[in-house]
Amino acid sequence: MKDEIIQKPAFIFGKKNYTFMVIGIVVIALGFIFMSGGGSDNPEVFNEEIYNWQRIRLAPTLVIIGLAIEIYAILLNPKK
Repeated sequence: MKDEIIQKPAFIFGKKNYTFMVIGIVVIALGFIFMSGGGSDNPEVFNEEIYNWQRIRLAPTLVIIGLAIEIYAILLNPKK
């Protein structure tokens, strides 16, 4: 056979990129966890906990921050 050159599969991103991606996914997941809950056992009774600061301010902010971390992780140059 001719000289076969076997190349290792190269990853698109570096280790630093994947680290930031995992951090971003964790922050997004944390935001969705904070957003969940607040329901009522009885559908006839209104629960004021749905307007908690955690669900209205903190959770969406965490999701947006997580998305920003993901964008940063994609655009980060692994060579530097």
